[in-house]
Order: sequence, then structure tokens, then C-alpha cells
Amino acid sequence: MAKARKITGTPVAPGLAMGPVHVVRATPRGVPAWSIRESEIEDEIARLECALGAVVAHLDARRAAVAAHTNERDAEILALHRVILQDPSALERVEARIREERVNAEVAVQSLIAHLERAVGALEGDNVRGYGADMSDPWRSVLDELMQSEREELRSKGELVVLAASELTPHVVTFLDRERVLAVVTERGGRFSHGAVLARSLGFPCLVEVPNLLSRLEQGMRVIVDGDRGTLQLEPGEEDVDVFLERRRRRLARLEALAVNAAMPAITPDGRRFFVQVNVESLRDLDTYQITHTDGIGLLRTEFLYLERSQFPSEEEQYRLYRRAVERQQGRPATLRTLDIGGDKQLPYFKTPHEVNPQLGWRGLRVSLEWQDLLRVQLRAALRASAHGKLQILLPMVTSVEEVRQTHEIFDGVKAQLLEQGYEIAEEVPVGLMVEVPSSVLILDLLLAEVDFVSVGTNDMTQYVLAADRDNPWVSRLYDPLHPAVLRALQHVATTANAAGKHCSVCGEMAGDYATALLLLGMGFDGVSVAPNFVSEVKYAVRETSLVEAQELAREALTRSVGTEIHRLLEQARRRLHERGMRQAAAAADPPSEQGEEV
Repeated sequence: MAKARKITGTPVAPGLAMGPVHVVRATPRGVPAWSIRESEIEDEIARLECALGAVVAHLDARRAAVAAHTNERDAEILALHRVILQDPSALERVEARIREERVNAEVAVQSLIAHLERAVGALEGDNVRGYGADMSDPWRSVLDELMQSEREELRSKGELVVLAASELTPHVVTFLDRERVLAVVTERGGRFSHGAVLARSLGFPCLVEVPNLLSRLEQGMRVIVDGDRGTLQLEPGEEDVDVFLERRRRRLARLEALAVNAAMPAITPDGRRFFVQVNVESLRDLDTYQITHTDGIGLLRTEFLYLERSQFPSEEEQYRLYRRAVERQQGRPATLRTLDIGGDKQLPYFKTPHEVNPQLGWRGLRVSLEWQDLLRVQLRAALRASAHGKLQILLPMVTSVEEVRQTHEIFDGVKAQLLEQGYEIAEEVPVGLMVEVPSSVLILDLLLAEVDFVSVGTNDMTQYVLAADRDNPWVSRLYDPLHPAVLRALQHVATTANAAGKHCSVCGEMAGDYATALLLLGMGFDGVSVAPNFVSEVKYAVRETSLVEAQELAREALTRSVGTEIHRLLEQARRRLHERGMRQAAAAADPPSEQGEEV
């Protein structure tokens, strides 16, 4: 069956990239399958043999340790596992599948595991069937070894790659250091999933819903990813490469032109200031963008500091990192969100209860108020860092006034303790809350009496308003930040905050689209916080659009009854802005004569 040279998927993050593909094998949700070239068969079998050797060596070491601490009889269990791995018929079966079907070693081993479990499971008697796990367990260790060695093998090569996987997850997006990733393409995934959020934040061109992706790919195959148009081109020819290079040249020229004035504030022609801040995923991101182009950090996701470690970070460690973030802003505010774990963000060293519906469960501020020592340590570190710049605290997943008051009590206690111990802290450290759940929208007037500012997390708010899990492929098509219900909720937030005289912004992914940012400006929001690569485009759009125009856009959007009409309205706004920019570019290239003649 001939491969289609160009496949259409769903664009998630804009940009263009070309390079060799690497199919991510190490996935927590299973083993993806892909083809290998005939010339790679022996290398794949060598990978298998290397993994087998490592597991056998590990079994021998464990057997010796068990024998030394207990007895030889118990150690014989591990000796049996060694025998299972040395069964020539099993090894021949795995190698045959690699040779005949030209699949990766992980898939061939997974097939053997399934065969062993079926064969033993069909036998009579519960005790006999119980041996199925014992028979397959050694081969599961081989599978783990194959998958765990993948990242190190790829790192050692040092090449830049396009990552491909069955599903867009944070694991896939962060599989390699960001400077090694050209783009990300997957078979499944939502446009607003957590993986998509990371891809946009890190600036990777990204496609999802690429049909039969892995079956069409071979490791090392050169591809072109078009995150603007949503296409993936396999094995591009010389003409295709020339077209790609020209499009990339024009794109880079446009970005460079935007960057020229990126340090200018976002002020509309009729004088309205709109703040454009950045979302920071990790403190390592602080060195990846121009601080002077931003109005500070609108969202510092501190949970990634916790996720990147094998144990809870100490107060001193957090203090040093927060201080660095605050000092780096050069007087601009840095908004630190307190620990937001739960749901799909689990710490490997912090056991949380099993929940049937974790998105509606123990997460965000609920965890911090239950485990108050975690919150106190984080607040101590943050307040100490506040002495070195302009720091703000943001509370996630707030649902009631009681939660805010309880947090204030802890905050005031920590502050008093630090002052008593002689620490220097800022005189004013504003505390705000994230509007993410319907209850916080409905009682926002009551909540605003307790806090200094609000920031809307539209990623979560959209899924809660629409009852559509953004990571669930069965309902992801229902997840739409431009749904009329979501826009009405946003308008209510802006109107209520304005009436209370409190700063309100949006830090969700929807704000990264410059047309949507104009919509939020028209609704009355004071600013947005976006991925660093969207800052210059949003600021340019604001400088080119009057407040009156933005308000008219918002009025029009709020009268529409279906999301498709709102999407169409914003597309028209993008087109008008693009045409305006084209006219300005043409005028700059060919200015009128001194006599005032028309050109």
C-alpha cells in the first residue's frame, strides 16, 4: 500500500518544521507500533538482545541478594524467571515477528506477553491460570528495559527530531529537552489538552488527529510539519523542501518585524492600556524569552518545580528559585500560583487517593488546605522572595469564600512568623484567585471582597462549564472556549471585576490567539497572560485596534448563538488585521512623494 505523501490532521500549535521523525516508544499508556526499514532489522534485534542481557544480569544480582538475606529456595523464583527468558522458542517468536512484520522490538515483545497470558489463561484451574502472570512478568521487564533505554539512546545521538506518538500527552511533549524538539505530531489528542497547552507554551509546531500516523512512519523518516495549515508531509522532495524554506523565511521575517516593536506597551490607538504577561511552565523558561517584551509573569506554574523532583523541594530551594524569578522581572510583577496538583498532575512521591473522577476531586487549593504544611513552606519561600521584587500570589481551584479566608489566615500567620524571625518581606504582597469553576463565577462579587485581583483559567473553566473533559477524545469536540456559555461567563467576570475596581486578566490558552485577546479587551479585561511566543503578536494586534473596535467585536460575539459563528467572526477580525498590516508594509516600502502625489 503506497504511502500518502501529505496527511491532514488538526493543528494545535502554529509553526513550520522539517526534520527526522522519532516515534516515542516510552509511553505510560501502552506500546505504539510502527514500521522499521529492512536495513534496521538487525539493529532492532540487537536492541532486543541488549535488553534481554540487561534484565538477565539484573535477575542474577537480585537472586544473589535474596539468597544472601533469606534462602536459596526463595531465590529460585528469580532463577525460574531467568529460565523463562532463555526459552529459545519464545526468543525465536519475538525475532520472527520483527523480521517478518518489520515492527519495533517493543511491539514484538508485547505480542509475546499477550500470547503467554492467553495460553496459560486457557488452562483449567485457578492455580494454573495464576502462573500466567509469572510467565509473562520476566518479559515485561524486557519491555520496560527497551522503553527506559530509549530516551538515553536518543539523547546520545544529539540530533533534532520531530516527535511522533499515539497520543498527545505531557509525557510526549517533554520527552526531550526543548532545544532538541522540532515539532510534535500524534494520532490522538485534544486541541486544549494538557499536552497541547505544553506544546504551545514551548513553541513547538504541533498536529493531532493525524490518521494512521504510526503505521505510515519509519524511524528517521524526514517529514515537514505545518502547524498553521495542519498538514504532515512524508519524505518531501526537492521542490517541497524549496517551498518549505521559502515559507519559513517569510514567517521568520514576519516574526522579526513584530519583535522590533515588541518592547512597546500594548496601548490601543484611543489610549487603552492592555497588559500582556507570560505563562511560565518551569523556571528554566525564564531565559528563553525577552523580559523587556512582557509586562511580567502572569502565571508561574509552581507544580512543575515539584514534578521535576524526586521529593518535596525545601523552603530554601523554593526561595532561591522564586527569588530568581522575581529578580529577573526587573520590577515587573511575577504572579506565583500555589501548588496545583491533582487530576492528571500527580507527584510520584506523594500518594493521593484513587478517585473515580479526579477532575472533580482532590486538586488545587483543596490539597493545600488539607496538607497545610505544604502550603506554609511554599508561602514562606514566596514571602521571603517578595523582598527582591514585585511578587503576587494566585490561588488555584477556588470554590468558596471559606477557602479564601482560611488561606488568608495561614498567609497572615506565616507573614507574622517571618517578621518575628527577622526576615525581610515586601510590605504589600497581593493575593488573587483563579476563576476556574462555575461557583467562583456565580459568587465572584463575594470573592472579590476577599482578594486583590482575579485571573481566569479558561482551560479548566471551559471544561467545567461545558462538562467536557479536554483530555477525553470522546467529548473533546464539545470543548470550545468560544462557546456562547463560556463567553457569557467571561463577560460576567470582567463586568463584576470592573465594578469592584479589581484587576482582571485571562491566563488560559485561548488568550494566546490575538483575535481572542482583542475580544477579551473589548469585554473589559485588563490583560492576558500567554505563552512567550505569542506576546509580540498579541501586543501588535492591540496597538492596531481601537478600544471601540474591540468593544464592537465583543458585542457582536456575545449576540451569536453558536460557537461556529463566533469562530467565523474572529477569523474575519484576523483577516482585517492582516490586510491592515499588508497595507502598512506596502506603504512603508513605497512612501508617497514629497509633493504629496498619490502612488
